[in-house]
Amino acid sequence: MGALGPTPLPPPLLLLLLMLGVGGWAREVLVPEGPLYRVAGTAVSISCNVSGYEGPAQQDFEWFLYRPEAPEAALGIISTRDPQFSYAVFGPRVAAGELQLQRVQGDAVMLKIAHLQAQDAGVYECYTPSTDARYLGSYSGKVELRVLPDVLQVSAAPPGPRGRQAPTSPPRLTVHEGQELALGCLARTSTQKHTHLAVSFGRAVPEAPVGRATLQEVVGLRSDLAVEAGAPYAERLAAGELRLGKEGPDRYRMVVGGAQAGDAGTYHCTATEWIQDPDGSWAQIAEKRAVLAQVDVQTLSSQLAVAVGPGERRIGPGEPLELLCNVSGALPPPGRHAAYSVGWEMAPAGAPGPGRLVAQLDTEGVGSLGPGYEGRHIAMEKVASRTYRLRLEAARPGDAGTYRCLAKAYVRGSGTRLREAASARSRPLPVHVREEGVVLEAVAWLAGGTVYRGETASLLCNISVRGGPPGLRLAASWWVERPENGELSLAPAQLVGGVGQDGVAELGDRPGGGPVSVELVGPRSHRLRLHSLGPEDEGVYHCAPSAWVQHADYSWYQAGSARSGPVTVYPYTHALDTLFVPLLVGTGVAVVTGATVLGTITCCFMKRLRKR
Repeated sequence: MGALGPTPLPPPLLLLLLMLGVGGWAREVLVPEGPLYRVAGTAVSISCNVSGYEGPAQQDFEWFLYRPEAPEAALGIISTRDPQFSYAVFGPRVAAGELQLQRVQGDAVMLKIAHLQAQDAGVYECYTPSTDARYLGSYSGKVELRVLPDVLQVSAAPPGPRGRQAPTSPPRLTVHEGQELALGCLARTSTQKHTHLAVSFGRAVPEAPVGRATLQEVVGLRSDLAVEAGAPYAERLAAGELRLGKEGPDRYRMVVGGAQAGDAGTYHCTATEWIQDPDGSWAQIAEKRAVLAQVDVQTLSSQLAVAVGPGERRIGPGEPLELLCNVSGALPPPGRHAAYSVGWEMAPAGAPGPGRLVAQLDTEGVGSLGPGYEGRHIAMEKVASRTYRLRLEAARPGDAGTYRCLAKAYVRGSGTRLREAASARSRPLPVHVREEGVVLEAVAWLAGGTVYRGETASLLCNISVRGGPPGLRLAASWWVERPENGELSLAPAQLVGGVGQDGVAELGDRPGGGPVSVELVGPRSHRLRLHSLGPEDEGVYHCAPSAWVQHADYSWYQAGSARSGPVTVYPYTHALDTLFVPLLVGTGVAVVTGATVLGTITCCFMKRLRKR
């Protein structure tokens, strides 16, 4: 049989002893303020600590229970000093570990009940055997524990979560990446006392066993109605991509916007019931969890596919070129959660990489042309739900190459923010455009062969053409290279002037800065004139003709080009200019000197010509 309960001193004697006490020693045992309300089947912990005692730092504790039906009978539960202390009604539970006495420190312990039963209701007394020299203070503390029935209920909210759901247990739900993942939970309690419910949604990784250790909280509604997210989801909650709300008295709904691959897993709903103890603190009295769904996220990268047609193309210059691109896969339709862009890229035959952009339609359906294609009649349009067409009204030989269709899928987060989720390129589609077969040749020369400073230098360019379509037009431009640091090869060519295929003259920068005129003097003959020639105009000039074709869409493209041989322009000095020598030398000396200077200049210039 268990130990008998403590025999307290009569109050008058205890008061007298306290008044006669020396040194202020007065033992005090503290337990929580009651009554405490807890739920059957849950774990309960009741603390007890002693202060103001004499003796060793490690004190002993004994726990008793006074049941409502026998409020005077003390039933020994467990003791720190006597393994045989427990009454028979508690012995098996103590032996099984369901009733434990955990020492927190030398003068504090915790009575733990693993699974609270209805017959555990009553007044609990924590008694501390005396280690004091004199019997002063209180040696026990009492707290009432009331056991409430388990009435907390948690389940998945009908109808099932949004998405494609399979009839399995738990239900298997498949959502597309970028779509909303919406899950509902029913949580209710009929506890007669004032309690608060906290509801949270959690996720366990796919195929992981269900349990607290594997559960990662997604978002929860606390007992004070505050919404908080687990660490991996805090940013999405702040951005508005994660929401949790209460719909009605017992229905809770979580919405994860823009589902990602990492959102796959088993989702649970956990409800906890809280009650406020007399000391003002909140205690959890019940918790239950329900499996909502096994969620699979179908990623766009695993679904997005691109095909092109109609196959290898061979066309002539000026003919239209049409290419089709079809985007396929189990993809969500464009709209609130997903968006797509489609474009065409072209790489010249044999060139590595996907090439440069020709045209594209962005996520809003707005078309744009790539660099180098501005001004051409090129259309990029959507001709079916997932079919896109690229049309070049008039192909050119430069359009020959390898074409690929590039599709990108985006998912929409909070507001209008888009995140690229996947991209796919089609197989290469070869396109061949026949060459025009235009062959140009140009011959340029300096009229008169010799030109002096102050005169006008006339440079002529004759162009010959073989092949080409009817309506071919010619353009010609004049360029000059002037030596830098004595090296002609280091000097970049500089445009002096020219006449375009439309007959409009274009003037560049003349080295000497004087007037320039360019003109067409024959069907295939162009002339450049440099007026008032100066020493800065010295250089090597050449003529660069080009052949142009205009297509039905009124666009022009260059079908051929050539370059003439070099023409050296050297402004000679007139002989009389060398005679302006100081008259003190004499006329005869001046004539000889002038002739010598002129001969030296001519000799040096001829040597330079031979060197070039």
